[in-house]
Amino acid sequence: MPLGTAALPLPNSCVDGRLREPALSEAEGPASEASQARLPRPRYNTLVPEASTREAPAEAAPGPSRFTLRQRVVLRIIIAAGYWFIRLIGPTLRVCVSREEGAQQTVGQRPLVLNFWHAGIIPATYLFRNAGIRVMSSNSYDGEYMGRIIHKFGFVAVKGSSSRNAVRALLGLRRALQENWSVAFSLDGPRGPRYKVKPGPVSLARSSGVPLSTFHIAVDSAWVLNTWDRLIIPKPFSRVLMRFGNLIPVPANASDEDVERYQQELQDSLDRVREFAEANVDKVGTPDFPHYNRT
Repeated sequence: MPLGTAALPLPNSCVDGRLREPALSEAEGPASEASQARLPRPRYNTLVPEASTREAPAEAAPGPSRFTLRQRVVLRIIIAAGYWFIRLIGPTLRVCVSREEGAQQTVGQRPLVLNFWHAGIIPATYLFRNAGIRVMSSNSYDGEYMGRIIHKFGFVAVKGSSSRNAVRALLGLRRALQENWSVAFSLDGPRGPRYKVKPGPVSLARSSGVPLSTFHIAVDSAWVLNTWDRLIIPKPFSRVLMRFGNLIPVPANASDEDVERYQQELQDSLDRVREFAEANVDKVGTPDFPHYNRT
């Protein structure tokens, strides 16, 4: 999601339910400097899809021929159920978008290197739908069905993960940025540790010249799975607060020590927006946190 091609900010608006483009209400709020240790204990925990970054044009992930017949049948059921669940629940969500000073101005601004926590992948899939965002997707069974679900919402998978084919995937993501597309990282995926930043996005921002952006999606009423990331599934008509952090540019000549510093800045930004979103999600729908719509 280029910084130079960012859309201008629009005035706040309040509408329940469906999202309408390009109108995007943004509730301003002070950015706190909380470390993760001081973060409030969320009532559940919240992507963007696991980054898929193939160098090929936007197309579905390759067929799951490596899986057994039973796995393929289950895969089809999961994909259909996951797609229709998000498609039906998404329009009922009462969403507010809030941003720090210096944050991205619209959900669709590009190119950007987007960063969020894996637990929020379901609401992020709906809120960032049809934006052509490139995401890294693993070759695992879980990566296969998640990649195919988000493909139905306009995301493009690039195969790779933090543990396998990482270099190939990062090269595909860099090419996407050069072609003016945004890329997204669920930074603690695919297996954790939870709420811990990995180095890939900072290196990608340095090599591409595209700034880092962070966001967190808090939901006031959700089912929480007993998984490593505490995946959240929003309940119908939940209030949702998506908070964007200020953009973080990484100079091309940044040293290795600088990269470590920017990685910590990325961690701090994600902690900060998570704290803000979790603390204020109950205020969605008030004058200070109006709803927004996008179609």
